[in-house]
Amino acid sequence: MPKKQISIKEIAKKYGIPYSTVNHYTIIGLLTVASRRKNVRLYDEAEVKEKLTRIAKLRGKGYPLHLIQKELNKT
Repeated sequence: MPKKQISIKEIAKKYGIPYSTVNHYTIIGLLTVASRRKNVRLYDEAEVKEKLTRIAKLRGKGYPLHLIQKELNKT
């Protein structure tokens, strides 16, 4: 069964975070682009949900983004 993919606009709408934040998370490596369709970046929806949940928890504990990146890269 193919994984469901979601665009950056859909992520912003579904999770209530700005487009620019999703873009920034992609640039610094917190979110990974699964594929591209024309000029649209697509992300694995399950991976996005899991990572955004972990990012929110770590930010809630006061972690800066560079340490969150290290935590996410451990797994």
